[in-house]
Amino acid sequence: MRKVILFIAMSLDGYIADSEGKVGWLGGQGNDEEKIDTYSEFVANVDTVVMGWNTYYQVITELSLEEWVYSGLESYVVTHRDCSSTEMIRFTSEEPCSLIRELKKKDGKDIWICGGADIVRQLMAEDLIDVYYVSVIPILLGKGIRLFGGSGKEIPLKLTKTQSYDGITELVYEHRR
Repeated sequence: MRKVILFIAMSLDGYIADSEGKVGWLGGQGNDEEKIDTYSEFVANVDTVVMGWNTYYQVITELSLEEWVYSGLESYVVTHRDCSSTEMIRFTSEEPCSLIRELKKKDGKDIWICGGADIVRQLMAEDLIDVYYVSVIPILLGKGIRLFGGSGKEIPLKLTKTQSYDGITELVYEHRR
C-alpha cells in the first residue's frame, strides 16, 4: 500500500513559516561545499503531492514563479476557494483525511504531504502519516506557523535515518503502529 510521507522543513524551534507566512529563511548555513540532493532521491518514490492553499500560494508567488515545480506529480490543493483545476493541479474542498484515504486506495507510488500545518495536524489526528521526513534548518525564528502544535495525540515513532549537511539535519521517522 502507498505510504503517506510528510516531507517538510522547519526551523530549529519548530516553525514552517515565519510570522508573515514566508519561507525566505529556508537554507543552510552557507559554508558546506558538499551538495547533497535528498529531494531528488525522495521524489523518485512519489507520484502524488498534497498541500493546502497557503503552501500552494507560497510556491507560485515565492518559490517558483515561472513554472509549476511539481510537474510530473499528481498535485492536489486542498482549499475552500473556488478555483478551476488544471491538467497539473487539482483544487479540492474535500477534507484532507478523506482525500488521503481515497488516494491510498489507488495504485501508485507514495503520497507526499507538502504542507501546511493544518493539513498535517488533521492527518496526524487520524494516524494517516506513515513517515515523517523533517529537515531542521539552522535558524531560530521565535514565532510563526508551528508545524507540530496542539495535536493532543501521542504518536510513537521510530528513527530510521539521519543526515546532516550545511547545518541542516534531516530526520526520518516511521510511525510505529
